[in-house]
Amino acid sequence: MSKGPNLTIRDVAQSAGVSVGTVSRVLNRNETVRAEIRDRVHRAIETLGFSPNYVAQSMRSRTTRTVGCIIREISIPPLAAFVRAAHDVLHEAGYALLLTNSEGDIERERELLKRLSRRQADGMMLGLYTPSDAEFDDFLLTLNVPIVVVDRDTPAWADAVMADHHHSTQIMTDHLLTLGHRRIAILTGREDMFPARERLRGYHAAHAAHGVAADPLLMRTGSFLANSGFSAMSELLGSRQRPTAVIAGGIDMLSGVLKAIRLNDLAVPRDISVLGTGDSSLAELYDPPISVERWDQGEVGRVAAGLLLDRISGHAPRAPRHVLLPTEFVLRQSTAPPG
Repeated sequence: MSKGPNLTIRDVAQSAGVSVGTVSRVLNRNETVRAEIRDRVHRAIETLGFSPNYVAQSMRSRTTRTVGCIIREISIPPLAAFVRAAHDVLHEAGYALLLTNSEGDIERERELLKRLSRRQADGMMLGLYTPSDAEFDDFLLTLNVPIVVVDRDTPAWADAVMADHHHSTQIMTDHLLTLGHRRIAILTGREDMFPARERLRGYHAAHAAHGVAADPLLMRTGSFLANSGFSAMSELLGSRQRPTAVIAGGIDMLSGVLKAIRLNDLAVPRDISVLGTGDSSLAELYDPPISVERWDQGEVGRVAAGLLLDRISGHAPRAPRHVLLPTEFVLRQSTAPPG
């Protein structure tokens, strides 16, 4: 029998007392192999110290057992839980995760998609920043791999995992209106992107339930980035009728909003109530702690990876699956009646 790096699949088959084809099916996670046989093959692999040649396997099967993942910004702490959970699911299934970030740049995002395609990734999980339109959807189709979009509901043909931003934003806005606020600002991304559209829908629903007209001048859309939160909040605080409360409608926006408030020598919640979206160390440790919309980023990662593996293996239904995960409103000390 061969030793060390010269071990082959035949050595594993001989040690396990099975055929080469059976070992191959086990390595490729073929579910037709009985559990007892799988265990025997895995024990032989561990005993011999055999390492499958995935490069050779990929040449034969035209798969690479890699999954690409593009998110907007790797440094955003809440997204770490998403990446970790997705990685664990993929690793358990024998896949490697190729992670990169677009930095909110549309051209960079498209170039990263092309690179992942050239690397022949078996599938992709995408937290896209590029707004969906017919031309971009056609571009994604040219990649010719299964795609799961994260917190997006387009393209319609792709599987998707989303958080229920409508529900939590309606609750947050209702909370502020109940406290007596009537000038509630909401800062969020482009209205044609799922999280922004759903947050605005919840914001309007709460106003309608209270019989209060929402002021269009207090709704600032266009970007989820921190510097946009700072610019929009600074402009609102410099207006003649500044808001008495603000909802920072993006994971990365809270820091920009709080910076603008501090530079205007205002205090939370004495001068302005603040709510964020996506829990973070900043929200928890700020003085006072910031009330937030929260959802389980780890669950988003697990569901996204599971959907993608189903699609890669051919076990998914033909119709796209859209999974909506629950959100909750975490009340802390950053809100009070208007001063």
